[in-house]
Amino acid sequence: MRVNILSYFQQFHQTVWVLLIGTVLSRGAAFMTMPFLAIYLARQDLHPIFIGITIGMSPLMSTIGGFIGGHLSDRYGRKPIMMIALLGTALGYFGFAIAEHQWWFLLLNALLGLCNSFFEPTAQALMGDLTSKEMRMKVYSLRYVAINIGASVGPLIGAFLAMTNANMTFYITGSIYFLYMIILFIMIKKVKSTNGVNNKTTLSAAFQIVRKDRALLYFILGGMMIAVGYSQMESNLPQHFENRLENGVMIYSILLSLNAIMVIFLQMPASHLMERYRPMKLMIAGSIFTIAGLLCFGFATTWLVAIFGMVLFTFGEILSFPTSSLLIDQLAADHLRGTYFGASQFRNLGSFAGPIFGGVLFSQIGGVLTFVVISVICLSSILFFSAGSKVNQITELTGKSV
Repeated sequence: MRVNILSYFQQFHQTVWVLLIGTVLSRGAAFMTMPFLAIYLARQDLHPIFIGITIGMSPLMSTIGGFIGGHLSDRYGRKPIMMIALLGTALGYFGFAIAEHQWWFLLLNALLGLCNSFFEPTAQALMGDLTSKEMRMKVYSLRYVAINIGASVGPLIGAFLAMTNANMTFYITGSIYFLYMIILFIMIKKVKSTNGVNNKTTLSAAFQIVRKDRALLYFILGGMMIAVGYSQMESNLPQHFENRLENGVMIYSILLSLNAIMVIFLQMPASHLMERYRPMKLMIAGSIFTIAGLLCFGFATTWLVAIFGMVLFTFGEILSFPTSSLLIDQLAADHLRGTYFGASQFRNLGSFAGPIFGGVLFSQIGGVLTFVVISVICLSSILFFSAGSKVNQITELTGKSV
């Protein structure tokens, strides 16, 4: 048993394990803080519109900064970009604890979004650098499990601290990111990687390469459409359940826990099966499950239908999220891995626009029709993923991009 456990840990580089453990701690700390940011800002007597703009700055900056951060990691190496991003994140959370003026809150959340957009593509690229091709689906699946472990624990701690000492959550989160930076700095010193050192591709040249990759373009467009659906989970779904179901808020809370538990326990077994299929095919299957889940949410009149919808929705996540990382990894040349992971951040436009568009629909046509329309939008992702799959197959057969 001891040998089996040891051999399991030896499958991946030590730095990969540091990144995975750091993901649990840092995401747990972030989820301890960010879900309650709106409440914290409201207690500072900020206008609701300004609060919405402040919260929206993070995904907006993530969209803008991802490509730049990924490219810089290819050109100058993973280490400096990750260290700068983690330091900036730590300082951003410390800043929230002491900020008093509303514009500081806006700028600090923009900083957090920018730093996150620099760190995430670079961290995924580094995982790819240090992991053999046949093991990358497994490591990206582990990363998604780590995110969900943090997401399941963080809000519980955050809810308690939000009622007692909200400022303390920012100090704790900032400290965890700072400690993460120090440990990662020590570990990366041991990594003999030349990624980024010999890559002289300019930002404009990298943009031209990415722009001409039609498989990547289709993936990004499909990702934007499906992100519109995922974004309803935190925006319109709780309102819809509150209006349509008895004890809707309680049911929604149970569904969030069910979602996290399913991912934690099913993601790794599923990854073994997923290795047999092409990534684009898995993305299509993930979209189908997601759409089915959204439709169940829209028409749910009982808690059983809502739970069934969450089961379908979660299967969509399990198929889509780690597969998206593997797909980007396969599309990218080694010297452009960071750039490609950064370019994939443009999918966040769907996460930014989804709550706004869904909110307008919800106020005008009600919850049921809103989820029908959102499902139709998500359906278009299948067309993009199918087109991307065809382009990718032609590229593999001819060796030329289409």
